[in-house]
Amino acid sequence: MEDDAPVIYGLEFQSRALAAVQGGTDDVLFMVGTRSLKYTNQIHLLHLDEDTGALNKQVFSHPAGEVWHLACSPTDRRHFSSCFGRLEEGSSRLAAAVWSLPPEDSEDDTGAPALTQLLELQAQEDISSVQWQLMDGSQLLGVGEHQLTVWDLDTGRGAAAVSSEIPCPGRAQSALKGARWNPHQCCSQVAAACDTHVRGFDLRCGQQAWTVENADAQLVRDLDFNPNKQYYLATCGDDCRVKFWDIRKPTAPLKVLVDHSHWVWRVRFNHFHDQLVLTSSSDWRVLLTSAASLSSEPYGHLLDDDDEGPAQSGAQLADGQLACCEEHEDSVYAAEWSSADPWTYASLSYDGRLVVSRVPRQVKYKILL
Repeated sequence: MEDDAPVIYGLEFQSRALAAVQGGTDDVLFMVGTRSLKYTNQIHLLHLDEDTGALNKQVFSHPAGEVWHLACSPTDRRHFSSCFGRLEEGSSRLAAAVWSLPPEDSEDDTGAPALTQLLELQAQEDISSVQWQLMDGSQLLGVGEHQLTVWDLDTGRGAAAVSSEIPCPGRAQSALKGARWNPHQCCSQVAAACDTHVRGFDLRCGQQAWTVENADAQLVRDLDFNPNKQYYLATCGDDCRVKFWDIRKPTAPLKVLVDHSHWVWRVRFNHFHDQLVLTSSSDWRVLLTSAASLSSEPYGHLLDDDDEGPAQSGAQLADGQLACCEEHEDSVYAAEWSSADPWTYASLSYDGRLVVSRVPRQVKYKILL
């Protein structure tokens, strides 16, 4: 049985911002933002037609500036945040705002519908990325150069109610590279990539709760919590490795993947089947890997006396590389799982090429059977 061919979509401008649309939708939707210093930037909303395999697009004008990061509300499919570069007093700054998608029939002078800005996220530093709180989207986590900012939001009133800053210790010249909410602590904990380390912070007191020292030999680029298994965390970075950690015993990784040959920019657990791990790198490749031995699902089968052991164990999903996407021709800065379909994922390279791929059917059947 042949697997579905990847679907490729090309943007006119360079890009590195990709997000999966959430908000309870049953459609496979991805959002991409462009980076152009000369032309008005755009937000592309892409809908995968699962019957035909075609990508249907809507393009919206993003006049605020070149888009560095996108994130979508977990409760409202029309709301999202963007981090963007803009000129202020002759220098470039990274700002952030929350937007709403416009009605489908609205247009501006360029022919592309304009976005509605709900609020601008004020912070003391440049904001390079924003993460929505996972449960109800009532808070946003902003990543600055040396501190995290948490906003309590009421987008209905269009104002931020509370903003608090959490300083992250480290070398003076180092900068934060990313942060994630911890889904297992009622969203009272966040983790941040601080230079070569990962630090966990308790938002209730603003203090450091735990740390993973030297998670990367050079620089941690990204991290992700296992959504189904408490205390398990994955990191990636400039040492070309993907590492899995138990934050209760952070002295050594549980597992190390060495499949990439250049910086690893993104690591993502599958939201439903956490043995599936997605990574993207500057080696132009996107890898789908099995980490079944560390997942929440049983590694192997629990057999009764009457079961046939060899037949059952032969169907289990083993650790190792499952698929490799080589359709990109530039550094792949982003990769995300669809929030609606656990078997679909998208990746984005800097040259503006988006590739939508599916988990191989053989892998899917091994997990489901």
